[in-house]
Amino acid sequence: MATTGANTPRERYRTQVRAEITQRAWEQIATAGASALSLNAIAKQMGMSGPALYRYFASRDDLITELVREAYRSLAETLRAASATGADLAGLAHALRGWALADPQRYFLVYGTPIPGYHAPADTTAISSEIMTTLLDACAALAPDSAATPFGTYLEDHRDWAAGHPAPPEALHRFLTFWTRLHGVLSLELAGHFTGMGLDPALLFAAELNDLLAPRS
Repeated sequence: MATTGANTPRERYRTQVRAEITQRAWEQIATAGASALSLNAIAKQMGMSGPALYRYFASRDDLITELVREAYRSLAETLRAASATGADLAGLAHALRGWALADPQRYFLVYGTPIPGYHAPADTTAISSEIMTTLLDACAALAPDSAATPFGTYLEDHRDWAAGHPAPPEALHRFLTFWTRLHGVLSLELAGHFTGMGLDPALLFAAELNDLLAPRS
């Protein structure tokens, strides 16, 4: 019986080559940054011609998109696995930090400075929304604050970004505060800005997290 689709030798070979290309791309990004990504350089490393490599990825942006998808899927799976074991918002925060520390360049690709001229397609936003949903679920599970905040009130009518999540405004506010402050600490840590200050980034991250989890009165 003839094999079809991804089961054919040709499709298996194509999958293997694409995987090697993306691995080479991550190595290149780790060395020179995403903006310096070069398909021709990857082709040379693999002993291929430039036109041959373009049969696997049509352009540099096509390759970047695959890397962005990989990064988002990896984080989404990390947070989903942590949530499945009962992790609360604090546990998810530590899972996020562990994921970022394991591969800073992967983190910076999706949460760092945008690559000039690159525009991610809509499906990458759909993958990133899985991450947001997991964190919003954890925020909604916390006891609500005892008093409404002006920004929480604002969010009652400005929640389109939450993609229909039913979390109340105070949970949306907590999520946004969590997301912006912890990403701020992570970005500074991964860029090495705490090194010369003599600070322990893990303790700073924990202190920020404790402050974020404290009820607002």
